[in-house]
Amino acid sequence: MFVSEREDRLQPPRKSASPEREVRRDASILHADLDSFYASVEQRDDPSLRGRPVIVGGGVVLAASYEAKAFGVRTPMNGARALRLCPHAVVVPPRMSAYSAASKAVFEVFRDTTPMVEGISIDEAFLDVAGLRRIAGEPIDIARRLRARIRHDVGLPISVGIARTKFLAKVASAVAKPDGLRLVEPGRELEFLHPLPVERLWGVGEVTARTLREHGVTRIGQLAELGEDGLRGMLGPAAARHLSALAMARDPRRVETGKRRRSIGAQRALGGRHREPDEIDSYLHGLVDRLGRRLRTADRVSRTVVLRLRFDDFSRATRSHTMPAPTDDTAVLLSAARRLLADALPLIRERGLTLVGLALTNLTDTNPCQLVLPLEARADNTLDRTLDDLRRRFGSSAVTRAALIDRGEGISVPLLPD
Repeated sequence: MFVSEREDRLQPPRKSASPEREVRRDASILHADLDSFYASVEQRDDPSLRGRPVIVGGGVVLAASYEAKAFGVRTPMNGARALRLCPHAVVVPPRMSAYSAASKAVFEVFRDTTPMVEGISIDEAFLDVAGLRRIAGEPIDIARRLRARIRHDVGLPISVGIARTKFLAKVASAVAKPDGLRLVEPGRELEFLHPLPVERLWGVGEVTARTLREHGVTRIGQLAELGEDGLRGMLGPAAARHLSALAMARDPRRVETGKRRRSIGAQRALGGRHREPDEIDSYLHGLVDRLGRRLRTADRVSRTVVLRLRFDDFSRATRSHTMPAPTDDTAVLLSAARRLLADALPLIRERGLTLVGLALTNLTDTNPCQLVLPLEARADNTLDRTLDDLRRRFGSSAVTRAALIDRGEGISVPLLPD
């Protein structure tokens, strides 16, 4: 069992407000993505693991080296299934402090390369190098030096994609993996993009991909030929507009620094055995504690609680509740989460449960929070604040809920600061 925390990943492109932002003239956006990050750190620190299939995690695969991925091992696959696919894999326990240190070292290299860095997660970022040509050379030369420096200074492989848009740069880095570099030349974007499978597009998950395949659409080029009008009947107006824009390489977003995330989340894998409702409830308590602490540390408040469930048949369900006012109060967040869980219990009894996750969305900063009755100042001596202080001073495991004493709080993955 483990707990993982996630950040908002890349958001779908928004419609540009100004035509001049549609396309930059040169390919100067880099997407840098560390390869199989956790597994690469393990192989870096233990030479005996190099060239061997490595699985990080026990009950659930947190990461897999490319040698293990060649046998079909993926995250977050059940550990027993992963070993059936790759019986000679080496399973190692996660070392979150080592991954956090490696991430910080990599981001120091990013920020030394350009001040325009938009971190996406602890192992990937966008870099805008448009203004560096006179002092640092062409973007592809900057990318080569970046990869060489991270390999030399941090000891990790990294793949980099270069393009005129963030979307294409990310696709290029994925195509370049492992440990590669790919430039999408201006004017040849569609030549690069259209032969790729539709799953490369943001917003094309398993359900959408199945719908497209049922209509004979497997490549991005086929989707582009249909256009927005042709897709509307299959996917609806919003998805049709979004995917048709991406299929034509339209993405006006800039690399943004200092951008705060719009949601935070955590999840806990439960394995394959049956779990009683009170046990699931105790894990939910732990997730709320963790997320509430992160909210208060970042001076954020949340208005919407989202419960995510994965069942024995690998299907998923999501339930959400929006509160009257944003809050960082653990009791309020827990009450909302427990109501969602109670509503989902019949489904859990019917289909079993292998993972429970929680997300807090509609985040805003604490200070401009709308006042609600009674109009009183926020107290600093609450139980939440006291527990936060204890955990900050003595470690996150210094205080835990009684229900989690024998079950543990799980693994907390390192995250970018908000």
